[in-house]
Amino acid sequence: MKYKFLIYISYSYALPIANPLEEEIKSRGYDVKWFSDLEDGYKALNTKTNVLKNIKDVVNYKPDIVLTATNYVPDFITGIKAQVFHGFNAEKRPEKTNSFTHFRIRGFFDLYCTQGPSTTSIFKQLEKKHNNFKVIETGWSKVDPLFPITKKESGRTVMIASTFTERLSLAYNEDVYQEIKRLSTTGTFNFIMVLHPKLPEHIVEKWQALNNENFVFHNTTDLVPLYKQADIMFADTTSAIQEFLLQEKPVVAFNHTFEHNYLIHTHQASELESAFHVALNPSKELIKNIQLFIKDLHPYSDGKSSARVIDATISFLHADKRYLKRKPLNLIRKYKIRKLLNYFTFKSYNSPYTIPTQHD
Repeated sequence: MKYKFLIYISYSYALPIANPLEEEIKSRGYDVKWFSDLEDGYKALNTKTNVLKNIKDVVNYKPDIVLTATNYVPDFITGIKAQVFHGFNAEKRPEKTNSFTHFRIRGFFDLYCTQGPSTTSIFKQLEKKHNNFKVIETGWSKVDPLFPITKKESGRTVMIASTFTERLSLAYNEDVYQEIKRLSTTGTFNFIMVLHPKLPEHIVEKWQALNNENFVFHNTTDLVPLYKQADIMFADTTSAIQEFLLQEKPVVAFNHTFEHNYLIHTHQASELESAFHVALNPSKELIKNIQLFIKDLHPYSDGKSSARVIDATISFLHADKRYLKRKPLNLIRKYKIRKLLNYFTFKSYNSPYTIPTQHD
């Protein structure tokens, strides 16, 4: 059977997540289309020829499987709605329930393709509680290009990454800015920097102005090549931390919400230089803590998570799902999606889409 896949995004940062999925789909000879519900994501798709330009085209395409790197997805289009996630659980800050937004169930998805034991275990609990979706651990497509990990000679390259929330972001901190500016003139370290696409332009321009022979700003959402180039990372609470750690390379964290033992923690700009030296010469204990963290976060190092996602979605598409409850009415959220897309319809698929019998 030739399946029809839809990759549904909102922001440009979803492309590195979904590109490996597109490659896997095409390698199997299936159809795949892209759609973005926001201008940022749509602009990022300008080099692709398989983009659906409006929601009417999406509805008419009638996908069998929708791979979603957003928090929401239209309930009125066909297909299994599979959440593939736009990041790891960064543990930026707990909600009032002492959980994280990563685990918020919004009532739109039929399938959650989880990244590893630390997320699967909680989503399995939620699966049992709600009984209107399925959870399958697959690993995360975005990190497929990171593998196999290639060992590089020890160097002095520091990758700087930041989240967009002002209260949590090192990019807004003037003391950090001045210290990195100073260190970039000493030649002790080489800096490469990337900022979250949601950060305001004046912050981006400020850091970009530091460009010199020891500091290079990269305006990209494709971070894997930078991960491979760097020896250590300097970051705040961004989920790029988790991605980078998969290489077993140390991370210096600035004002992280939690004192994790797999990170080197700093709270003052004056601590950065010595922390960078510690990271470049990590202790055996630190590396062991990182390895234990990886085992729980994302134990897959074969670069085949995208293949597992596609296998899981096709299998679930054909599975008997009559045991699942109907999804909640979600009237307010459904109205917001319709308003965003300027497409109003009473149609709503509140039970998982199913193709009962597979035909070759």
